[in-house]
Amino acid sequence: MRRSMSVSPPPAPASSSPSFAALRLPGFRALAATYLLAMMADNIEHVISYWVAFQKFHSPALGGFAVVSHWLPFLLLSVPVGGLADRVDPRRLIQCGMLLFMTASAGWAWFFITDTLQMWQAMLLLVIHGCAGVLWQGPTQVLLHDVVPGPDLPSGVRLLATARSLGVLVGPAVGGAIMLTIGPRYGLLLNLCFYLPAFLWLWRAPYGPRFRAGAAAVSKRAVRGIGDLLRAVADVRADRRLASMVLLAGLASFFVANSYQAQMPGFARDLGHGDPGTTYSMLLAADAAGALVAGMLMESMGGLLRPAAGTAVALCMCWCLALAGFAAVGSYSAALVLLFLAGVFELSFSAMAQTLVQLHAPDASRGRVIGLFNMSALGLRTFAGFTVGIAGAAVGIHASLAGAALVLFAALVLLRMWLGRGRAAA
Repeated sequence: MRRSMSVSPPPAPASSSPSFAALRLPGFRALAATYLLAMMADNIEHVISYWVAFQKFHSPALGGFAVVSHWLPFLLLSVPVGGLADRVDPRRLIQCGMLLFMTASAGWAWFFITDTLQMWQAMLLLVIHGCAGVLWQGPTQVLLHDVVPGPDLPSGVRLLATARSLGVLVGPAVGGAIMLTIGPRYGLLLNLCFYLPAFLWLWRAPYGPRFRAGAAAVSKRAVRGIGDLLRAVADVRADRRLASMVLLAGLASFFVANSYQAQMPGFARDLGHGDPGTTYSMLLAADAAGALVAGMLMESMGGLLRPAAGTAVALCMCWCLALAGFAAVGSYSAALVLLFLAGVFELSFSAMAQTLVQLHAPDASRGRVIGLFNMSALGLRTFAGFTVGIAGAAVGIHASLAGAALVLFAALVLLRMWLGRGRAAA
């Protein structure tokens, strides 16, 4: 392990490239814009479908299932899809994801228009939506290496994370406006249009294996399932930075992740401030606004924090405290402030972890290593559906979120101690 750490190049300091360096590239601008629209559409669908399903079924367990079904495909399929992204054109995988997203939105629209939505149908659409996400996220991170050259890659990772947060911020506002104007029934038909730009741009975008220099542009090895997983684990174990970031992402996902967002209608009801629909949208927007502000500050200052494993863990610990505070307060204004801070810390630590992984993943197995990171960062969110969602049906969503956040904080203390011992040994 010492040898691996000594020969791997250190992360490029953010100051080595200008602020917003990746935005100078036309390809990245197109990638970020279409990614933003797709993320906005993703969250429009969440806002409308969660709200209508909550009003129809009043089931915290369904909210928990929304988390499980959304992230279980990442747990099962991230590494195989990463292997495919090493083997085939990642553009086509992303387009398949867009088609599944559009299928899910069309399905919700149909059941809302006909007023025939049943519990099992809602569950099926949530599963389709989750499968769409796994075909979208990992291959996009692989494609980013074709669009953005190495020196500007940290800027590209931060800006793509910021685009994600902006989509999460704009999505609830647009979704709320759609519900208030044309209504949820036809609003999700409109939502189909927001996925189309990504699908159409990727059809002819000059990136991917065909456009890479050299004969070894695409790995010729077949996708081998468990073999790919074991190879990715071996690559990660060889570099303490990769291992610590995979562990960090996995712990955050297992205990908390974004499971509290599926329960946000319940938090909005309990806070009892004005119209529940408006309160719900504002709580989601506060979380996303914090992430957006963090991303803009980090990028405008040339990378406010240099990527480092210990720093990422510390930022995640701050995120835990902000979420525990949100779960405990009864004041609407205090809840907004704490969710804003949670968004700041979540974007900061997740973007830093993603940057370290993409900088240090071996070229020959980049898709598989990114797939393993996504399996940890996104797939393990499946279990947060139990720790926050389904447990919330038994002890209450406030107690379940606060308890999960504090348990995660304790686990992060141990991870930081492990990192400290590794630095001392090195």
